[in-house]
Amino acid sequence: MSKSTERHTRPWWRTAAIYQVYVRSFADGNGDGVGDLAGVRSRLPYLRDLGVDALWFNPWYRSPMADGGYDVADYRDIDPLFGTLAEARELIAEAHGHGLRVIVDLVPNHCSDQHPWFREALAADPGSAARERFWFTPGRGADGELPPNDWQSYFGGPAWTRTTGPDGAPGDWYLHLFAPEQPDLNWEHPEVRAEFESVLRFWLDHGVDGFRIDVAHGLAKKPGLPDVGPHPDVTDLPYQDVDAVHEVYRSWRKITDSYPDDRVFVGEVWLPTPEQFARYLRPDELHSAFNFEFLCCAWEHDAVRDVVDGTLAAHARVGAPPTWVLSNHDTIRHATRYGREDTSFDMGNKRLGAPTDRALGLRRARAAALLTMALPGGVYVYQGDELALAEVEDIPDTLLQDPTFVRSGGTDRGRDGCRVPLPWSGTRAPFGFSPDGAAEPWLPQPAAWAEQSVAAQQADPHSVLALYRDALRLRRDRLAALPETLDWLPADPGVLAFTRDGSFVCLVNFTDRPLPLPPGSTPLLTSAPLDAGRLPADACAWLDLPAADRREAADLRETVDRREAVDPRESAGH
Repeated sequence: MSKSTERHTRPWWRTAAIYQVYVRSFADGNGDGVGDLAGVRSRLPYLRDLGVDALWFNPWYRSPMADGGYDVADYRDIDPLFGTLAEARELIAEAHGHGLRVIVDLVPNHCSDQHPWFREALAADPGSAARERFWFTPGRGADGELPPNDWQSYFGGPAWTRTTGPDGAPGDWYLHLFAPEQPDLNWEHPEVRAEFESVLRFWLDHGVDGFRIDVAHGLAKKPGLPDVGPHPDVTDLPYQDVDAVHEVYRSWRKITDSYPDDRVFVGEVWLPTPEQFARYLRPDELHSAFNFEFLCCAWEHDAVRDVVDGTLAAHARVGAPPTWVLSNHDTIRHATRYGREDTSFDMGNKRLGAPTDRALGLRRARAAALLTMALPGGVYVYQGDELALAEVEDIPDTLLQDPTFVRSGGTDRGRDGCRVPLPWSGTRAPFGFSPDGAAEPWLPQPAAWAEQSVAAQQADPHSVLALYRDALRLRRDRLAALPETLDWLPADPGVLAFTRDGSFVCLVNFTDRPLPLPPGSTPLLTSAPLDAGRLPADACAWLDLPAADRREAADLRETVDRREAVDPRESAGH
């Protein structure tokens, strides 16, 4: 197959721009102060006009909402907070009518403590069959008063909670790598495997185009549940990246492959090495995974180039497309982070309060948007990124809902600051998020957001929203057909320059001084206005390079085409 033919027959997900919809904060249709499916349906034309290809919905399932819906009580129904199953079917159909595909969140590592299986398990005797679907085990110590091992919850505190029997006596412990309301499922149990295969088919039959898999690296646990120990090897933890997880995804891949229209899996895979990460993207496992190294990367020339090179190399090992993402519902919004002295993001030390230069963060956020959309592969846009919304850091303690705030004893304010409801229009809250006269939004919106609302930015051709629309249009019309590789071009220190085909050039200025554009180049789009033909500091430009200059660049460029450096079949072993 020729390169030209290959580019026109790629599956949609290899180059897709996917918009993350955090339903609770996107748009409120019924006036209760909480986003819902009716609100999303009313805004589908906005998402279509933005220029994205697909929508990823955070969990919309029936849930007590102990962790924002990631504690699922029923995987086959919609929580009444958001709407009904019938509305979900209508939303999927309407999205397809607008040319938008739909990806739904799947949470297979754990369920809710209100799930029928777990309620049955709690009511059953120790050692019963109902408890085998989870990780129930006696404690250590003379009377079983100590947790079974030293594992810690990602939300703080022990990863174990002790049960209480009908007579009030303490009983076995159960595992929860997150909140106590989220018991881990035992993926060694055949009923767990069968149930989730059924859930996949349920939603595929309802028309969804794929699944984002929460904690995709965490389903399997090492036999015997051994201690982590005082000096753990982060590449060999007993509760993540255990080999058995790959058999789960191989079985799931057979299911999606049996459906038409390129159904897709996207993994949430946080792992310490590229080699571990790449194993999840072998041709018979997941289609793609989030690139958290790029999300966590500092806004620095060398750091960004290293991550781009590493990402391309890791994905080339298995023939998978990379993805690029700047923010999501778990991380500090990058428009805030990029205005700080330390622009990196560390999940282990991630929280708030550092001084932020808002103007600097905005400039860098605009530049980063163009950079990510110019890179080969897929790109994710977290709702509000297209408005350059900042992290909300002054939410009163009494309104915080993220379980990490309580579990950490208040030392970690949690993730609510990136989940504040979107501003659509108007000069005061709820900024069009809810109908007039509705209840207050479930999290308070800053007054300053009046200037960043969708309505305000739609009227401004130089707004961040306008930049995203222009970039996504150019990306779809031109960049999506380019080779899935890049070539670095010679550039001054502190500057990144690459081409995708010899004619399209992306130029990023990380320095503190204006940068002359290449002679004869034509700007297609810039993140900031040019200064006498020069690219300002902390800005990005997309350029067209004339034919004569293409030949010169081709002679000087440093090729980083690693897509065919490793035969994917050599990395597909089980």
